[in-house]
Amino acid sequence: MARFERLEVYQTILAGGLVPLFYHGDTDIALQAVEACRAGGSRVLEFTNRGDQALPVFATLAQKLAETKSNLILGVGSVIDAPTAALFIAYGANFVVGPSLNPEIARLCNRRKIAYIPGCASVSEISQAEELGAEIIKVFPGDSVGGPDFIKALLGPCPWSKIMPTGGVEANPDSLRAWIKAGAACLGMGSNLVSKDLVSGKRWQELADRVSQVLEWIRQARA
Repeated sequence: MARFERLEVYQTILAGGLVPLFYHGDTDIALQAVEACRAGGSRVLEFTNRGDQALPVFATLAQKLAETKSNLILGVGSVIDAPTAALFIAYGANFVVGPSLNPEIARLCNRRKIAYIPGCASVSEISQAEELGAEIIKVFPGDSVGGPDFIKALLGPCPWSKIMPTGGVEANPDSLRAWIKAGAACLGMGSNLVSKDLVSGKRWQELADRVSQVLEWIRQARA
């Protein structure tokens, strides 16, 4: 069961402007990566469903966060069907992210009051997602569908859309500024933030510092 209400989830994502995302099949390493992101100032984290151990690792993460009464909001990503979404919701997912738009997932999440952030790559898909109740839309893959120029053009006729580009967002001030200035409401960052070399080397302080720096660059870009 979700520990955080849907409105709080959306507001927290929009306030911080960053959704770190990663997957690892080792529970201990995943726990340390989650803690590093939290230590760096992130209030949300997307654990992606990209491996055979995704569900049991996610369940342990959710349980540990609940036991410690952590304020970190844990969600699941790379979800493409409703049965999978239901499994992760049962184990504590506070939000569900997908690479694509699935109306069945939208209906499931609406019934359970869970935030759903679908992946879209066109104005028509974004419009359909909003009709299904999605408050934040993941533009994916962000760099391939047109980059910041796509978001800027979209927001001309659709200024109400809240867009989260994912894929192509780099951990440097120029890239972050370009996306934010184009109108991105928040940013999804995977390996460019939670990089394989930091995780494999267990360089948790460096990961925390990187998350902190990216959050600061986002604040500066918004200002």
